[in-house]
Amino acid sequence: MALLDLLQPVFRMLPEVKPPATEVPLKKKLMWSSLALVIFFVMGNITLVGLDSARADYLVGLQTILASNMGTLISVGIGPIVLSSIILQLLVGAKFINVDLSNPEDKAKFQSLQKLFAIALCFFEALAYTVTGTPLLAKPGFLPLVILQVAIGSIILLYLDELVSKYGIGSGIGLFIAGGVSGSFFWQVFRPPTPIEPTGGVIMQFIASLATGANFLLFLPIVVAIIIFLIVVFAEGIHVNIPITMGRRGMGGRFPVKLLYVSNLPVILAIALFANIQLWATVMETVPVLSQVMGFLAWATNSPFNLFYDIIVRIGSEGFFTAMAFMAPQIGQALIYLVIMLVCCIVFGVFWVNMGSQGPEAVAEQLQRSGMYIPGFRRDKRIIEGILKRYIPTITILGSIFVGLLAGLGNMALGGLSSGTGILLTVGIVYRMYEQLAKEQMIAMHPILGKLFGGS
Repeated sequence: MALLDLLQPVFRMLPEVKPPATEVPLKKKLMWSSLALVIFFVMGNITLVGLDSARADYLVGLQTILASNMGTLISVGIGPIVLSSIILQLLVGAKFINVDLSNPEDKAKFQSLQKLFAIALCFFEALAYTVTGTPLLAKPGFLPLVILQVAIGSIILLYLDELVSKYGIGSGIGLFIAGGVSGSFFWQVFRPPTPIEPTGGVIMQFIASLATGANFLLFLPIVVAIIIFLIVVFAEGIHVNIPITMGRRGMGGRFPVKLLYVSNLPVILAIALFANIQLWATVMETVPVLSQVMGFLAWATNSPFNLFYDIIVRIGSEGFFTAMAFMAPQIGQALIYLVIMLVCCIVFGVFWVNMGSQGPEAVAEQLQRSGMYIPGFRRDKRIIEGILKRYIPTITILGSIFVGLLAGLGNMALGGLSSGTGILLTVGIVYRMYEQLAKEQMIAMHPILGKLFGGS
């Protein structure tokens, strides 16, 4: 608390999006979310002034997930925002920062610290992207201007996220990820031929292949994307129902604990961490010892995109054993990447549940405040907490492993079309937004249900 109290004068100087004085109508929430998404797309098409070149292949497969577009105002995207959340979560979990997130005052201070740290990281990452010349190379004399533009672009995303979280639907981070992934996916599939890229998208490539023999493998990424979509939608419906009773009359109901209890947040945090490791590895290339360590971490956390396609093609042309021998290093790196992905997802999933008021104790308290209890037991918060502990910790770990596997394996199968992580996140984000819209409509029709969902 000493650090948060010391920084309190700085927190007061930070601009903020004031929370609404009254409940925001659903139409206005949709309007604010749409406006934020339009601004995001506009920023993604504004080229940086003073930029000499930008490597579009840098952090390939991660740009859409980080809501970034290299060479534009959103070159670093939401990377600093998510990284600040990761680091501060770890510090709170390790008790380096002693804060009670169930206390509204402490939570407000912590959120201010997170915003301050995110702003600092916006400038740090803008500096790292441009000073090294990879991926952004500024024209002579324009380096400070390019750094400033990149940092300001990411700060604007930070406040757009705050705007959406207070006045819109869902979160700005989720909205930007879903928008970026969806736009990239449809462009890769339906892109028309151009003088720069005469092959066009997947559809045009398949049509061109008909002259020499239809190449149905081109559709492998599309098939995998559809499979991931169906798996996520199916998994969203898997849940454990805990019977609850509400009110004096004992009106029955159920409290569902979903398999995807942690949603897709562990994957977002893991991918943001991997992207920053790639960045730091580039920054530290000139430091002998650190460059080797960071180089290994960058190699281990670099997703092997298109691995399944390459294996299938090689087996078809060289035979199974020859192809496996040749691809052994790539397969080994893929397994290491998958293990690290799963470990990170589990760690972030557990942290998020404990810190996001989704753990057994916090949920039990919310249910009791709403006048709910489990039939057949005393009206005691400890009883509810004990029953929730049978399910929530286990489901948190299982759900984190599930999304980690789906994202990691999808990355290896989708190739340049998109990424498993991107499709997973987009489907999950859109599904959550649909759930929130349904909840908003339900609360509007039955205001008493607002107490259960944390409304006013």
